[in-house]
Amino acid sequence: MTTTDNRKMLIGMQLGNGYGAQVTAWRHPSVDVENYAKLDAHVRYAQKAERGKFQFLFFPDSPNQTQKHPADAPQMTLDPLITMAAIARETTHIGMATTASTSWNEPYNLARQLKTLDMMSGGRIGWNAVTGSDPMGAANFGQEVADSAQRYQRLHEFVQITQALWGSWEEDAWPPQRETGVFADLNKVRPINLRGQHVASRGPLPIPPSKQGQPVIFQAGGSPNGVEVAARHANVVIGAAFTKEDAKAQRDRLRNAAAEAGRDPDEIKFIAGLMPTVAPTVRQALDRRGFFVEPHIRQRVSYLGMMLGTTLSEQDLDSTLEGRNLRANPSDPRSQRALELAQEGWTVRDILYHGIIDFHPSPIGPAEVVADHMQEWFEFGACDGFWVSPSLYEEDIDIFVDQVVPLLQERGQFHADYEADTSRGHLGIGKQYGLDPRLQ
Repeated sequence: MTTTDNRKMLIGMQLGNGYGAQVTAWRHPSVDVENYAKLDAHVRYAQKAERGKFQFLFFPDSPNQTQKHPADAPQMTLDPLITMAAIARETTHIGMATTASTSWNEPYNLARQLKTLDMMSGGRIGWNAVTGSDPMGAANFGQEVADSAQRYQRLHEFVQITQALWGSWEEDAWPPQRETGVFADLNKVRPINLRGQHVASRGPLPIPPSKQGQPVIFQAGGSPNGVEVAARHANVVIGAAFTKEDAKAQRDRLRNAAAEAGRDPDEIKFIAGLMPTVAPTVRQALDRRGFFVEPHIRQRVSYLGMMLGTTLSEQDLDSTLEGRNLRANPSDPRSQRALELAQEGWTVRDILYHGIIDFHPSPIGPAEVVADHMQEWFEFGACDGFWVSPSLYEEDIDIFVDQVVPLLQERGQFHADYEADTSRGHLGIGKQYGLDPRLQ
């Protein structure tokens, strides 16, 4: 497969607990079981992604315990802001975007932390602005979860105040002028004095502009409220779709919403999820993925049955589903892929090894299989790029970088080297400093 399109895909990578995107990755013999608490491991994985010329690292986060079973590792880092600070010191180009809630923070403290990181990293920081809907997370802050309308109204106010704070030190007030003896013109470092119904700040934020001006806004979530947030504020949307048709519909909806908000649709990038497993053969890739699936496979059998409209138990694990009256469950978008695999004659165990219960599409097999999937979606207009969730950071990042990335580069799908050194430059989005004047 080749392409003549000059557009290049973007590639980001999920970075979480120090082991991998699979909650059982900590049990793999290649990893140090204490990596959850070792910043050096996170730095090493970031450097691997930077070697592959990835545009960004994406840090999920939660205000609550994410370990659901004694045998599973938590899915998040100890603290993404601190982790990003460590990575910024040991990398030179790759961008970093962290999730941070507008429900459990205040604009001033978060604006200060993010812009400080943006300065320290040379303009490589992004913020995934989310609300908070977890009752247990709310309880950690002595609160209760507000209704959706209130949470999203607070988010809109929060983002606007944060961006106003980022722009409260005017660009031409920096750098200091030794000759005149003026460190910064105080007429250009001014309060913002903004107050909404839920949040407020006087300002100013005494931090000068970073190399990219200020952090990039990310957004994750496809609800109507999420689309409105993305349309008004975000440059990058972290998506979840299981077919290229659904991904394209999501991307088109976001681009249309951005245009309706008075923005150029090209200012917003839709990034689809990907959970690949690469090995010389499909069988080897399945066995590799199976290591992470096996600890929970018996619980997943019954769920697969619900996806296919049949009853399954662990006695069916090594049987095919030939002769059964199967149908894809219309309420689960992953079911169609499960049905296709069943019709191809795979056993129940191997259907589950294909990752059909994972959160994103899971191409399995040689590097060409993964590259073909990415090229097909990209050329279809389903996305502007992908955020890759490696099952096992220790090995899978290198495999992807050494085998999949060169194929994409040979096909003209992915850049050969970094063409910028800031997140805005990597993502191909315009400059913004302070509030977007079109939305004030």
